[in-house]
Amino acid sequence: MSTDPENLAEQRAQRPVQDALHRPLHDLRISVLDQCNFRCPYCMPEDHYHDDFEFLRRSQRLSYDEILKVARVAASLGVSKMRLTGGEPLLDKRISELVAGLAAIPGVDDLALTTNGMLLPQVADKLASAGLHRVTISLDSLDESVFRHMSGGRGNLARVLDGLSAAEEAGLQPIKINVVVQRGVNDHTVLDLLEHFRGTGHIVRLIEFMDVGNRNGWRIDQVVPSRHLLREVEKRWPLRRMDQNYPGEVAHRYEYVDGQGEIGFISSVTEPFCGNCSRARLSADGMLYTCLFANRGTDLRESLRSGTDEDELRDVLSQIWLQRADRYSELRRPELAEAHVLRKVEMYR
Repeated sequence: MSTDPENLAEQRAQRPVQDALHRPLHDLRISVLDQCNFRCPYCMPEDHYHDDFEFLRRSQRLSYDEILKVARVAASLGVSKMRLTGGEPLLDKRISELVAGLAAIPGVDDLALTTNGMLLPQVADKLASAGLHRVTISLDSLDESVFRHMSGGRGNLARVLDGLSAAEEAGLQPIKINVVVQRGVNDHTVLDLLEHFRGTGHIVRLIEFMDVGNRNGWRIDQVVPSRHLLREVEKRWPLRRMDQNYPGEVAHRYEYVDGQGEIGFISSVTEPFCGNCSRARLSADGMLYTCLFANRGTDLRESLRSGTDEDELRDVLSQIWLQRADRYSELRRPELAEAHVLRKVEMYR
């Protein structure tokens, strides 16, 4: 079993892995748990995820040791970027221990966490000390009533902004702010949000409402195309296109011509980025998915709990990626309102 950290760089060089469309494996999204303290309608709508909904039991979720085992193997295959997600990952009170374990893996040079920010005030310093590099905060509007609606009635805007400040003070930067834009819901508040964050160094990313999962009521007429948003933003502030930070970056980057920062547009519906996608997803219950829109994955939990060592697990992950040919967004027919022909994994998984 090749667990010696000194071997990982050599394994990375010897075992590069590309999928059937010649896309490398660079990014791993790790869902720590499936629970959340919000009920955002586009992700975990209240009518499905009510108080009696049965989320995964602890025994059904991967342990930290199991997550770290997968992460070490992924790093040996070329993964250098890891992101912790949920649900809401900060509901796990020991999350800083997992962060420390991931930060110690050689080759992981970008370790991030996505959160709604509500619990950040009390844990930002601890996360930074454990080795977390940066955070992305989901914040769909600065309008109190719109924010309340888009958090399913459970969010506290002031608390989220306190969390953002705590992350900034802890050095968890650059901070990215994800805004899912829905026509007739929060699109009228986008410019005010951009105005608020101009000049702060935080990067706002405007995300098209996507047909992830099966329960968010997705309709094509609620999608505001990024090109439309871009036109509206440029009416107020001239923008200049920026180069990608790295191959396969999902956001189209722009900077304000007046030097007041950067914004991004994520256009999965109208401008799919499948061709450069280098991401895999590990769900809280140990399913490995090779696409955000996947309708099936590979159960790693069973292998992990049956004694599979890291060399064997490396072979499993390699084969999964070598056979990968996902490009859902490129094959999507946007003109169809019936987007849920195939049952897809839910966003919180």
